[in-house]
Amino acid sequence: MFKRNLPLAIAISFGALTLLGLLFLPDLSRLILSWAAFLAAAALLLGVLNLFAIHLQRLTKEGSLYSGILILGMTAVFGLAITDQLSITQNGVMTAFNWIQAPLEAALASLLAFFLLFAGFQTLKRQRSLWTVLFVATAVILLISQALTATTLLPDNVRDLFNAIQNNINNIIAVAGMRGLLIGIALGAITLSLRLLLGMDQPYNK
Repeated sequence: MFKRNLPLAIAISFGALTLLGLLFLPDLSRLILSWAAFLAAAALLLGVLNLFAIHLQRLTKEGSLYSGILILGMTAVFGLAITDQLSITQNGVMTAFNWIQAPLEAALASLLAFFLLFAGFQTLKRQRSLWTVLFVATAVILLISQALTATTLLPDNVRDLFNAIQNNINNIIAVAGMRGLLIGIALGAITLSLRLLLGMDQPYNK
């Protein structure tokens, strides 16, 4: 019973202290948040080391190619960080990021639009509803408008028309959707925080 109630008491105490600090004692809130940031950094370091150990074991026992690539990438970035710190290299980590990570992210982001459009067409085949039609139509309009605004073969007035349509969709519909998602995330975070603060949810005891 004591082992079960001790984490609950610690969670409720620090949650109440953080809330009290945010409302009345900003110095206390900054202190607790700095502790939380330190614990998060330590947990991230342990997670990276655990990931390295797991893939090193897979590489030695199974000869996994992807595990070897992951270990090589982690070792190379760690070595570049050390050489940057010792002034042996200049911006080695950022160079690796700009030449490897950024192009990969750009390629995945460009493929994401086609994957979403394909998923929309598949959904339209199975379930034809108003929201599915709106999703597919919006995706098609955005792809066509981006392609037409990038070309120089069309007249300027036609490109300006498609550019205005694209800007209206991005600035009105997309922004409204993102704000709705952020409001929902905020309400969910508040609800979860209250449940943790009141002891209704106890993920640390599972």
